[in-house]
Amino acid sequence: MRQLVSRVRGFAALRPSEQDHWPALRMVLGVGIPTVVLLLVGRPELVIDAVFGGFAGMYGRGADRATRLRHQSAAAALLVAGVGLGSALSALEAPEVVLVLGEALFAGLASLAADRAGFRPAGPFFALFAFGACAALNRADPFTASAVALASALFALAIGASSPRARFRPPQSSRTALPSLKRAGGYAIAVATSGLAALAIGIGHPHWAMAGAAVPLSAPGISGRLTRGVHRVVGTLAGLCLSAAIFAFHPSTLAMGVLVVALQFPTELFMVRHYALALIFFTPLILLMTRLALPGTAQAMITDRAVETVLGVLVGFAVVLAEARVLRRVRSAPASN
Repeated sequence: MRQLVSRVRGFAALRPSEQDHWPALRMVLGVGIPTVVLLLVGRPELVIDAVFGGFAGMYGRGADRATRLRHQSAAAALLVAGVGLGSALSALEAPEVVLVLGEALFAGLASLAADRAGFRPAGPFFALFAFGACAALNRADPFTASAVALASALFALAIGASSPRARFRPPQSSRTALPSLKRAGGYAIAVATSGLAALAIGIGHPHWAMAGAAVPLSAPGISGRLTRGVHRVVGTLAGLCLSAAIFAFHPSTLAMGVLVVALQFPTELFMVRHYALALIFFTPLILLMTRLALPGTAQAMITDRAVETVLGVLVGFAVVLAEARVLRRVRSAPASN
């Protein structure tokens, strides 16, 4: 009983504040201004590309300007690549199986790049999410989408470079070849398996399952990975309740754009301190920008998001446990000889 209480407390605990309001404000500006511009020129369907490009501003938290710029530049390259490649596959009307396998390959390569850069937040999640989300849209012009993402990313970099100096935090780079390759393989397997499973079941947004499968792999240790996955499910389901409440008011295009910007602040405010809490705001943000790009039934999106998140996290858990089992066998092999 005491252990259960300890686990619940650990799940609910907020990490200490690291002046999170500053990166949150940077994100609001980096995402908000491009979003407002696109709404004013009548291109709400491109807001999703601007948001993904603006996600470059998430990286380099707690680092000095030089480190922050280096991390954000590398993240920008991956994010724009994700938008461009996903949009290109959408324009080519590639079969869904090709989209899934393409995202799995991209996830593995992006994982190697993320390890090399020592990203914080760790892993290639946002870049592979950009790939999958853009690949799922009905796009005819991948070049405009890529240009919008690039412009938004450069704007986010400019904000990061001009922001107040933060205390230095050495980058947690993982440049050892074997662990990086193992992580990359784990991402590729989890993304491919969850995407193919979603296609087999017939769910409408397989990229959400692939994103869910990738989430646990970014945390350190088995316990941390399992906790991360539980955070993903709990936070997403709570966020879907908020999403249903928002869509119940049938928000206009302008209102959805404003909400995308407004929800960015609490998302970034809690992203490091408590992942599940951040997802309560991140989930409706994603659904709103998805609906701006591809109008559809809110109830169908909410249902698909719930089912695919659970499916993806379960696949992620399976990969984590399989990796741990293989590692145990490798470590015990010399003792058995």
